[in-house]
Amino acid sequence: MNELAPSVQVAVARIREEVTRLHEELVRNELVVWTAGNVSARVPGADLFVIKPSGVAYEDLSPENQVVCDLDGNVIENTPGWDRLPSSDTAAHAYVYRTMPGVGGIAHTHSPYASSFAVRGQAIPCVLTAMAQEFGGEVPVAEFATIGDDSIGRAIVATLEGKRSSAVLLKNHGVFTVGASANDAVRSAVIAEDSARTVHLALLHGTPQPLSQSVIDALFERGTDHPDLHHLRETRAG
Repeated sequence: MNELAPSVQVAVARIREEVTRLHEELVRNELVVWTAGNVSARVPGADLFVIKPSGVAYEDLSPENQVVCDLDGNVIENTPGWDRLPSSDTAAHAYVYRTMPGVGGIAHTHSPYASSFAVRGQAIPCVLTAMAQEFGGEVPVAEFATIGDDSIGRAIVATLEGKRSSAVLLKNHGVFTVGASANDAVRSAVIAEDSARTVHLALLHGTPQPLSQSVIDALFERGTDHPDLHHLRETRAG
């Protein structure tokens, strides 16, 4: 890591540890299968982020094989893991980081209940207090975009622009969440899946009852006590 300043090396090492731990949370919360899904985190003090390597089983992930990229999605050579391909979603993550400076972490899952709304092109309605506090409304749907370039990133940003949600459903694909930190993004992914499961069960038995906008607003504002989250929410709202 000779190309990076010592302080950045320390930050990268810490983020590698964090991203590895958070991938374990995706598995523990049953949000991913096989090698699908990913978490990335921005490196504080540098135009860099750390992301999961492509095609590596979750049980084989380690801080050393996480991949460091710049904000154009280029792998930083001579850093641990630089000879591995980063996630196929790297260009999408890079676009979000370039466009939304308040985002410090991104998570992507194919969690089944939330993804079932995505394949129908249906937003998850805000009928739970947990959703109101976390997302400030429904979890919206982005138009379908293909993997491999920044198309998915563009779809994410376009859908979240002017909205309060930290989660978006990519039509016919899965779930992307953003946060002031990678930990926040993973938390949002967990809450999105839990909410989708509850709404799915409710739809089997009748019509879920919506929360009033005033209740949603009041619950969402409770989260703005955290300064980083408040900054992110201001960024998402434009």
